[in-house]
Amino acid sequence: MDIRIFTDMTDRKVHIPWPPQRIVSLVPSQTELLADLGLEEQVVGITKFCVHPEYWFRSKTRIGGTKNIHLDQIRALRPDLVIANKEENQKEQVESLMPHCPVWVSDIQTVTSALHMIRQVGAITNRETEAARITQQIEGGFAALQRDVVPKKVAYFIWRNPWMCAGGDTFIHDMLERIGWQNVFTDLDRYPEINNDELMSRCPELVLLSSEPYPFREKHIHELQALLPDATVALADGEMFSWYGSRMIQATVYLQQFIKTL
Repeated sequence: MDIRIFTDMTDRKVHIPWPPQRIVSLVPSQTELLADLGLEEQVVGITKFCVHPEYWFRSKTRIGGTKNIHLDQIRALRPDLVIANKEENQKEQVESLMPHCPVWVSDIQTVTSALHMIRQVGAITNRETEAARITQQIEGGFAALQRDVVPKKVAYFIWRNPWMCAGGDTFIHDMLERIGWQNVFTDLDRYPEINNDELMSRCPELVLLSSEPYPFREKHIHELQALLPDATVALADGEMFSWYGSRMIQATVYLQQFIKTL
């Protein structure tokens, strides 16, 4: 087995036994990608939020949540590669793993950076052909996606108590723009807390309530509809708007139908 040097998306040089044979994924969307790359035998650990594929969730060792990983359990798995994400995982926890095993960190803010990640993970795991097939399918889906003919001013909620929305430097923001919609919080970074007055002052025409990480339900539509009586308030599949792995193949189909539904 060779030791090869790969640069992760935070510009760290990572020395990885190649191809890696014992992989731990700390990121649900990237776990699904690893499955679609054909790495069932190589992946030995996933988080409790890695629900796709479902049979992996039932059969693979679960090493905690994305924000609360079990470090001793991960080390006991003797991984030769840990795949993490700058936003989804805690910096201190990820850094504590680095002396013990190679850790490759992704940093995704756009569809373009997600496609780059898929190609890089393909190279790291000796699955470049499979990664190329996945990226081609995603690129084809976005090329065929017909943007909304009437641009809408949109607020995309990810949390309640406090209200939190997707800002202008997020993957969700890029997905909204590709639909042809305008994020009313484009001037704010990451996932800012929003009070009622701020929300009403932005005058969104469409409010989307994500199915994750907060489990928004029908009852929350009425809560926001009272604040924004002139807006359309709807539930959105959070995986389709925020999972930046191979789920994007399904996302373009979902988004096209979502536009028509609204």
